[in-house]
Amino acid sequence: MPRRSKHKLAERFQETALRLEKALGLGGPKTDRFIEKLSNQLSPLLENLETTILATQSLPFGLSKKMFQVYLKEIASEAGISVQDLMTVSQDLLKLLREWFRPEEMKGTLVRLGGLLLLARREGKTDEFGMDPALVEALAPLFQFLYEDYWRLDVKGIGNIPIRGRCLLVANHSGGIPFDGSMVTVACLNEHPSHRNVRFLVEDFVYHFPFMGTFMNRLGAVRACPENAVELLKRGNLVLVFPEGVKGLGKLYSERYQLKRFGRGGFIKIAIQTKTPIVPVSVIGAEEIYPIIWKSSLLAKALGIPYLPVTPTFPWLGPAGLIPLPTKWRIQFGKPISFKNYKPAQAEDGLLVQNLTEQVRGEIQKMLADGLKRRKSVWVG
Repeated sequence: MPRRSKHKLAERFQETALRLEKALGLGGPKTDRFIEKLSNQLSPLLENLETTILATQSLPFGLSKKMFQVYLKEIASEAGISVQDLMTVSQDLLKLLREWFRPEEMKGTLVRLGGLLLLARREGKTDEFGMDPALVEALAPLFQFLYEDYWRLDVKGIGNIPIRGRCLLVANHSGGIPFDGSMVTVACLNEHPSHRNVRFLVEDFVYHFPFMGTFMNRLGAVRACPENAVELLKRGNLVLVFPEGVKGLGKLYSERYQLKRFGRGGFIKIAIQTKTPIVPVSVIGAEEIYPIIWKSSLLAKALGIPYLPVTPTFPWLGPAGLIPLPTKWRIQFGKPISFKNYKPAQAEDGLLVQNLTEQVRGEIQKMLADGLKRRKSVWVG
């Protein structure tokens, strides 16, 4: 699809999203009441469905979808949302999505990506951590489109990242699927004076899926472990970590922008050992692209994944429900925190590490709170 056509579709999508906000109050307190009540009332139904699936080894999806629609209408009415308006605008959005993500184009893209993956593996055209420059270049237009047109990123404080040399970016994690890592990466490539590349660490569970771990490695991601982080920093890289881990990715809508525990401070130990500055990063907008209203733990365990999410669109809309919402994103890079005056042995001081971990966590939480106060709308920022 030509670039100009996508611009027009992006404008139409935003117009539809704004119509949602104006007519239905979406993006404000009314939406919060709607989604949180939907979560509370659907939880018992979904827990029973989870038990039924495990017991019968079958998926009564048709019945579940009908029950979901009944709950949706009832709760929308209680929240003061016109069900007819909701259905009309939803159909408009689906029509745009089908026009935007044409099946024939998606199929062709997947075939090309598969060819690139096989070629890189056969010819060994990757770096020592598995990044494939040809695949990154092939996907660059897609990520630029998401960055410029779909999520329309505003970036602040990019000058806080050093011009060169090692640096540890520490960010809040969210979004169900780790788009946040890719958008921080594009932000640094686009906006930083040195157009710095970012190597971001991904959780182990990604490698439980066929081809997913390989695909992420080819894009520049690195499996999260202290050894990999230290090696990347020693080579002067800009490294992005998400201390919330999977707990951050799987936050319910009611928990959005409330930071989970930052593990045991492994990133602080690494910063002390390698004398690497930390730049705190806040990402606003990603926590609404997939509003998670419920998570399955039993089904997730059976599938070997950390959680199986349910949103207002997934699985009810089928594959279309996997498309993230076009929220407005804001990424802010905070002031760097220096660790050059610490001695390597202090990395083993548990109390010091915990205090420094909470200091970084508190700074990111403050940045999130300040950014949310200034935000007028989920859709326009």
